[in-house]
Amino acid sequence: MADISDELIRLERWAEEERAKLAGLEGEEYAVQKRRWREASTMVQAAIAHHAKATGQDSSEVGDAVRQAVRRAKEDPAE
Repeated sequence: MADISDELIRLERWAEEERAKLAGLEGEEYAVQKRRWREASTMVQAAIAHHAKATGQDSSEVGDAVRQAVRRAKEDPAE
């Protein structure tokens, strides 16, 4: 399993919370929230890539480990 930081988990959780906010939105509200989600997702991917490079790990393994850690948490922001 890849070594991950609490900050990566926090960022991934934030992106998932932004994604969950899309539920029930339409029109311009949906478009605005989708941009927020995409910005959050982009930040997460950049942080994962930076962490992987800095620690000599495979970025896909780091990303998988971060997503698994968030899914294992008691709170599921998508629910």
